[in-house]
Amino acid sequence: MAVLLTREQVRRVDAVAIHELGIPGVVLMENAGRNAADRIAEVVRRTAADRVVIFCGTGNNGGDGFVIARHLRNRGFTVRVYLAGEAERLTPDAQVNHGILQAMGVTIHPAVDAGTVATAIGELRGADVVVDALLGTGFQGDVREPLASLIEGINGTAKAAVVAVDVPSGLDCDTGQPCNATLRADLTVTFVADKIGFATETARQYTGEVVVADIGAPPDLADCVAVD
Repeated sequence: MAVLLTREQVRRVDAVAIHELGIPGVVLMENAGRNAADRIAEVVRRTAADRVVIFCGTGNNGGDGFVIARHLRNRGFTVRVYLAGEAERLTPDAQVNHGILQAMGVTIHPAVDAGTVATAIGELRGADVVVDALLGTGFQGDVREPLASLIEGINGTAKAAVVAVDVPSGLDCDTGQPCNATLRADLTVTFVADKIGFATETARQYTGEVVVADIGAPPDLADCVAVD
């Protein structure tokens, strides 16, 4: 039977990998983003999309998005990146990957208020693959503005496909319940193991197909954490 992890168990996997095994968090982020980029590249090729548009939050989920953007750009894909928040609020590992993108000359566009969110949504095209790296497994409660309007705008705009990174933004990974604004994905690339909330019928309306990607931690770590 496949392992299903809760939010706290996901945190435990990261903590063990970082503090007991000595794998730096930025390395886990690199592995996660690179492996997610592999899956997203398959979607782009299958849909013959013109461009990948990546929406990043200020947490580690957004950091994964920056890594994805770098790897897709390195493979020759056209990539457009939005940051839904202030760069000063990025987590340390996300800040590292934000800086790498900037050093590569990739423009990171703002989506921080009603005006910039409207601009970002208005620039989406039907031939775009959209990557949701806004909110991760730690999210609970309601999505605040301007993220709520950004998510609803993405849901309401035609595109080639939507890929969620780890969990669709706005979906509670423990309960599988949506909140006031929840992204509807065609594919969710989740890390380490499926999340317990994904098993619910409600969650499937938002996750689409779910695939599990490696972060470089030992494969039995999820099993160990799940039985603790």
